[in-house]
Amino acid sequence: MQTTHKVSTPGRICLFGEHQDYLGLPVIAAAISKRIFIDGKKVDGNSVKIELPDISQTDSFLIEEKVLYKNERDYLRSAFNVLVREGYSFTRGIECKIHGEIPINAGTSSSSALIIAWIQFLILMSDKPANVSLQKIAELGYKAEVLEFAEPGGMMDHYSTACGNIIWLESTPKINLQNIHARLGTFVLANSLEPKDTKYILSRVKKGVMNITQILSKLDPGFSIHTIQEDDVYRYEDELNGDTNELLKGTIRNRDLTFEAYKVLSAESIDEQRFGRLMNEHQKVLRDVLQISTPKIDNMIETSLKAGAFGAKINGSGGGGCMFAYAPKNPEKVLEALKKYTQDAWIVTIDEGTRIEN
Repeated sequence: MQTTHKVSTPGRICLFGEHQDYLGLPVIAAAISKRIFIDGKKVDGNSVKIELPDISQTDSFLIEEKVLYKNERDYLRSAFNVLVREGYSFTRGIECKIHGEIPINAGTSSSSALIIAWIQFLILMSDKPANVSLQKIAELGYKAEVLEFAEPGGMMDHYSTACGNIIWLESTPKINLQNIHARLGTFVLANSLEPKDTKYILSRVKKGVMNITQILSKLDPGFSIHTIQEDDVYRYEDELNGDTNELLKGTIRNRDLTFEAYKVLSAESIDEQRFGRLMNEHQKVLRDVLQISTPKIDNMIETSLKAGAFGAKINGSGGGGCMFAYAPKNPEKVLEALKKYTQDAWIVTIDEGTRIEN
């Protein structure tokens, strides 16, 4: 009788720090109680067979030293290749099913959650399963999704979905991961159902900020996006036009809001109202400066605030997808108000990271 293994991994919301992690700036993210599940077993043969009932598809590939990619972002194969390069071996076939609750392509990290769960599952299916730290699984996920395909994203999604709960993450000059043990209560997550082009938006915003840092670093060897203050931006006005000047200020403001939020979350007692206000300030920068929000999501945010949420913002890279509201009091009222725009809305809580279910 074959042993069946099951793993699950959460989606995530970005509390503070959208478009900051690839700059080496800190982010605060939280895993949520929407998860993706993989269950399967070893079988005779040398092929991997995958059922994907949520999207009415199947996939399969032969177990080889290097599996060739079928499409541009072939994460199932890239994770396998990364593990083989890490020294894992597979001499038996695999049959499995992948299904989930996380909104797809909606800013809640469905792709990273898939990769993290898949890596966790493949390690169990390997010839010599090993206990691997959650941080190592996050690192492998980043290699499989971002480095393997030269994507513009950062590490937040992989560490958040792998490690779970609330995390503070810095990637420069080295990885600094801290668990934040704050009790925030409930959120309401809602999918605008507006399609988003994650790769385009990440590339657009990242390219804009990186161009600014390159220009100013050549002009001023002491310039650093980590230390510059908003009041110092005037020194570079001759080198920056109006739009780039505002983008630099917005990046600095988001950075500072993230540090302010960290202080609130680290307090012995959470000031829920202040936390919500910081979220609203963050959303204002994302909407007006980075321009990653949409009119529909703006309306959803306004509606949730009127219904009693303390704060609300777009989630993830932007341009569509999900927003979420911080609603530790009466989340049902906020949920009902958002149903005016979409039936894809849920009350969610902070959840643990990837885990083996059996």
